[in-house]
Amino acid sequence: MNASSAPAVICTVDVVLLTLQQGELQVALLKRERAPFAGVLALPGGYIHAQEDADAQASAARVLSEKAGLQSPYLEQLATFSGPARDPRGWSLAVAYCALVPPDLLVGARALTLVPVAQLPPLPFDHRAIVDAAVARVRSKSQYSSMPVHLCAEPFTLPQLQAVYEAVLGEPVNKVSFRRKMDELALLEPVPGALQTGGAHRPAQLYRVRAPYRRSLSLSPRGL
Repeated sequence: MNASSAPAVICTVDVVLLTLQQGELQVALLKRERAPFAGVLALPGGYIHAQEDADAQASAARVLSEKAGLQSPYLEQLATFSGPARDPRGWSLAVAYCALVPPDLLVGARALTLVPVAQLPPLPFDHRAIVDAAVARVRSKSQYSSMPVHLCAEPFTLPQLQAVYEAVLGEPVNKVSFRRKMDELALLEPVPGALQTGGAHRPAQLYRVRAPYRRSLSLSPRGL
């Protein structure tokens, strides 16, 4: 078989869009509009547009914009999923991405269904494996990086950010160790003159992410 007669490979991107709701890590799903699996909840995804997209990450960003009306503040390539069995239309290759979005950015996002990652419905293709890989990646990297900060709406207090880390990791984090880790990562800056007031405790300083880390990660050689 020569190259001209070889069957075409389906080439797409799929995006695992993660957020926090009610203290749980949740994934955003969309109902598929076309066959195969029309009407079934699936990851946001689509074909790579060779004449339009500069690379696969540009494809993923375009898919989020077109299908969900979102500009993700953090987008990371996850892995490539491929083979003859993952799509009934034929041999396919999907470059999967993980997007982290604070819940306030999802207000008004169109057509998204949020589902706790621990309660996923049956998903088409190999989307369950893609979600599992994304959750494992996020939980692993949260031990030694600033990744969870991309799930936290600014400005925030240190206790609020610690609660986000704990929700992602699924376990409590020692307060002293957490604050030491934030100092090591050097990703936060106080918002001048901004304090959270009210409640039984004294006013708490509000923070935001330093500009160099708003779309990237700060890394530490040690875990929490």
